[in-house]
Amino acid sequence: MGVYSLRTRARFGNEKRLVMYGTEIDRPLGGEPLAAISNLVMRLVSEYTAPVPTKPRIYLNDDVINVVLQDTLTKGELRLVRDGESELVISTRLSFLKTMREDLIAGIEEITGRKVRVSANHMAAEPDIAVETFVLDQPTAVRL
Repeated sequence: MGVYSLRTRARFGNEKRLVMYGTEIDRPLGGEPLAAISNLVMRLVSEYTAPVPTKPRIYLNDDVINVVLQDTLTKGELRLVRDGESELVISTRLSFLKTMREDLIAGIEEITGRKVRVSANHMAAEPDIAVETFVLDQPTAVRL
């Protein structure tokens, strides 16, 4: 099975589908589960930390979902990074992500119809990128 992205072609079994976007929001037409995952993560990250991250990417490969977010840091956090406090910013952000974990897992399970076996996250301050990874249990009838 290939890797799927909101910004590339999606492969469903042997069938290839072109993923298309609306003009006002970064949401593919025909990719409702992937868009729902993107919206869930963006909403929760903005609720817990603000601002709303930019350039969300969702990658799905069999039982693994990777969510990549860019531009997640606030102006204050960016200033701390500039002043050499990257570790403090990363530590704080990872604490927020741990706090959000239950909400993220519940949302992923609801959207996919599958249980999350493992979730993990990683954050970098330079460049400003966060990655959320979810490992799912067995496949279900929901097509992602």
